[in-house]
Formats: sequence, C-alpha cells, structure tokens
Amino acid sequence: MFEEKKYNNKMSKTYEVFQQELGSLRTGRANASMLDIVKVDVYGQKMPINQLASITTPEPRTINIQVWDINNVPLIDTAIKKSELGLNPQIDGQLVRLPVPDLSEERRTEIKKIIKSMGEKCKISIRNIRREANDELKKLFKDKDISEDEVKKNEKIIQDYTDNQIKIIDERVEKKEKEIMTI
Repeated sequence: MFEEKKYNNKMSKTYEVFQQELGSLRTGRANASMLDIVKVDVYGQKMPINQLASITTPEPRTINIQVWDINNVPLIDTAIKKSELGLNPQIDGQLVRLPVPDLSEERRTEIKKIIKSMGEKCKISIRNIRREANDELKKLFKDKDISEDEVKKNEKIIQDYTDNQIKIIDERVEKKEKEIMTI
C-alpha cells in the first residue's frame, strides 16, 4: 500500500530545515538563531552552541554566549570564525561577545546568493523525495499491489504537493532577499 503522507511529511521536514537555515542568516540585527548552523567539534562530536552555552542578545547589535565549560571557549571561538557568518568573537573569560556589524552592500549581495543557493538545495531535496515516491509507485504497480489508476492518482497528489512546496520555497526566498536588501 502506498503512503503519500510519508512523503508529504518528508517534504515538510525538508522545508523546516530550510527555514532554520534561513533564520540563521544575518539580517543586520543580532539574533540567537544565527548561531543555529554553527556546530562545535567537542566531546568527540559536533554539537550546536546552544547545548554548550546560553545565548542572549542584550542589544540589537550584540550576541552574548555564556559558555558553561571554560575549556569549550576556544572551540566555540574557532567554530564561529570558520562559519559563513562573518563574525569576530571577543572573548572575556567564559563570555564570548559577538558584535554584529552593519551589512555592507557587498555582503548583502553575498547573502542573497547564499539564500538562492539554500532555496535551490531545498527544491532539489523536494524533487528527490517526489522521485522516491514515484519509484515506489512504479514498484507497487509492477508487483501488482496497486492499479494503474491508483498510480496516476497518487502521482498527481505527490506532484501537486511538490509544486506547492516549491512555490512556498520560492516565496520564502523572495521574502528573505527583500529583508536582506532593506537597510
């Protein structure tokens, strides 16, 4: 039996990941979610900063990271510097301050390209899920588990859901680009 819901859920999860990645992009204001994409190599695994420290935004242009274990401070510092965020951490004991500079026109254009690329990757993932669903439908038909009419009906349902997801992604990319380009 074909379960279209399984593929709809996969597509929804893909979109959620895309949303998180977009939220981590810098818009000129300090935002704790900017650090969501930064993973720190610690305790033999990659961990998000929010599992190693508390993150606050005391001012619109500053992020404070209160690291719980002083040994992790240099690791967090290195992870932030290696990320695409373009931020320079300032260390004060167990407190890491991240000043968020204004976005230059050049940086805005760079971020716009990153947004487009993230959107494209998400759309590719959605299309791969559609292909996976269609392959399963063909296999079920070949094994005579479902009829040709059911295959056509389910292919249309999956295609409609795919088209809808891609439209939502395009709208979100456009909205985020406008947000980045607004000074």
